[in-house]
Amino acid sequence: MAPARNTPRTWRTLALLVVVFLAGAVIMAAVGLLLTNIIGRKGEEREYPLRVVEIAANELDPAVWGQNFPREYATFRKTEDSTINTPFGGSVVYSKLERYPALVRLWAGYAFSVDHNEERGHYYALQDQLNTKRIQVVKQPGACINCHAAETPQLIAELGWETFNKTPYDDLKGRLHLGSSCADCHDPKTMALRITRPAFLNAMAERGIDLSKATRQEMRTYVCAQCHVEYYFKGDNKVLTFPWSKGLTIDDVEKHYDEYGFKDWTHKETKSPMIKIQHPEFELWSTGLHAKSGVACADCHMPYVRDGAVKVSDHWVRSPLTNLNKACQTCHRQDEELLNERVITIQTRTAELLRRSEEALIAAIDAINAAQSAGASDEELAEARQLHRRASMRWDFISSENSTGFHSPQESARVLANAIDYARQAQLSAERVTAKRAR
Repeated sequence: MAPARNTPRTWRTLALLVVVFLAGAVIMAAVGLLLTNIIGRKGEEREYPLRVVEIAANELDPAVWGQNFPREYATFRKTEDSTINTPFGGSVVYSKLERYPALVRLWAGYAFSVDHNEERGHYYALQDQLNTKRIQVVKQPGACINCHAAETPQLIAELGWETFNKTPYDDLKGRLHLGSSCADCHDPKTMALRITRPAFLNAMAERGIDLSKATRQEMRTYVCAQCHVEYYFKGDNKVLTFPWSKGLTIDDVEKHYDEYGFKDWTHKETKSPMIKIQHPEFELWSTGLHAKSGVACADCHMPYVRDGAVKVSDHWVRSPLTNLNKACQTCHRQDEELLNERVITIQTRTAELLRRSEEALIAAIDAINAAQSAGASDEELAEARQLHRRASMRWDFISSENSTGFHSPQESARVLANAIDYARQAQLSAERVTAKRAR
């Protein structure tokens, strides 16, 4: 009898069996990977409830928290490193007044014209403040402590918000011992991110934002925004306040200050009513592409890292330029060298605009001085002084922001273009007054 032949139906059956077998193998492999992942995540969950010590509600010392969270504490301790040097920042201390001499005249009559240095890491938040000449030249209120000492929430609870703010800094500094602490951002029982500074709570409430509904991703920015913002001391009680009633752009901030009639100081040379802008990282970031894409501060400055099966945030808060692989390449699938080049290009162009803004501001100051020497009245110089104020605010908004434009490149360029424009308008206004006086 002749052997049976393999019919087309037989081949189809065999092919189907092979496909089913391979599909089953793929599914089993996927299930295996999923189970491995779940087991790993369960390992992470088991890791955190294990407590070496109970962290008290008033515990501020990071070393105590570090007994339960050694990975995070080990990276936090690296903020003591004062050798990091990037083209426009880092943790190496240098005098910005010496590097950019124009600042002395731009801030004439204000404490920043006496002492202004590149800051070190978060570990030194209190130490660097205690060492600055700015708190010696001008007697500061307790409000200055807000972002520099871990003891702040406890002092506020003891003294009350307004009393804490208005109490002289010198009367409180003997009670300060720690800079940044785990307690600034974390609940000691649950480790959940939390807000501990009233000024941020008040400002967000004024904007109609309910922080109790914030997502964890939003909180990974908000805990930073407690301090990395523009602020001022409001009223006789020097209450720490964020000028956000109109919005977060420099134009909005200016409207807030103008409506309130606020000034930080009177310029020593021009007599203009001035505003000193302070590190508005949150405000500038809010106008940028990263913010609009849902990227949090911690994603770049405290990126997730893996230690075995455990995923943690790297608490070595620093420039992403020192950690491009984790900070940038998670999202940007480009070569490190190209990413670094892109960042430096943005910062270099911003720095060029900053220098041009400073030149324009110095020209405006000289023109107003000349008009004053010619006998110009306050009424005649009101326009030039107001333009001087507007130009300086915009230059300072980018100059004192710590990304050298990177957090929002287009907005930075816009703001500095306006700074140059207002400075030149101030110069022309003053020169017209001088010419009128000469006739």
